[in-house]
Amino acid sequence: MVRCMGINWNEDVIHHADGLCRCGWCGHDSDYVRYHDSEWAVPEFDGQRLYEKFVLDTFQAGLSWLVILKKRENFRRAFAGFDIARVAAFNDADIARLLADEGIVRNRAKIEAAIGNARVIIDHGGAGWFTGFLWDFVDRQPLNPCFENRDQVPASTALSERISHHMKRLGFRFCGPVTVYAFMQAVGMTNDHLTSCHRHAIVAQMAP
Repeated sequence: MVRCMGINWNEDVIHHADGLCRCGWCGHDSDYVRYHDSEWAVPEFDGQRLYEKFVLDTFQAGLSWLVILKKRENFRRAFAGFDIARVAAFNDADIARLLADEGIVRNRAKIEAAIGNARVIIDHGGAGWFTGFLWDFVDRQPLNPCFENRDQVPASTALSERISHHMKRLGFRFCGPVTVYAFMQAVGMTNDHLTSCHRHAIVAQMAP
């Protein structure tokens, strides 16, 4: 387990009171630290969970991820637990309900995209299809780029551009290369914990 002692730390990583170093973006907020330590970059193969994280990344565009993280339970309630089939069946009344829900981000375009994206997944075979579609791009093996500082971490890559292109062809919305790469990071398609972060080695061992 990587600890911070004896290393000259900078803003790329943070030395926490428990002696562990973490990627600097998680700061000291307890929700953010918990998410960093338990979810971010962990390989996710459950189609419904993948859909949930894609929807949340869609809503995050232009906002802080922490804003979305603190509203996640509200999103789960509003979007029927992110059950793909149920969201795909949402109608105009559901859109009106969501637009009136102060517990989520009330953006019509993003709400309609979440519903439309669920319909694309259902039309192509459901949650299992979505898992296979995404993970086939990396041969079901998470990437492990071993970044040493945050300046090395890209906002998008040629691969995220290719995935974005294919998603758009299938009818997905709000799936630009930057959003797709943030999603890839979140669901563990790429292990972008810095090598000095204690989670990097742990996550690297989670590859199937």
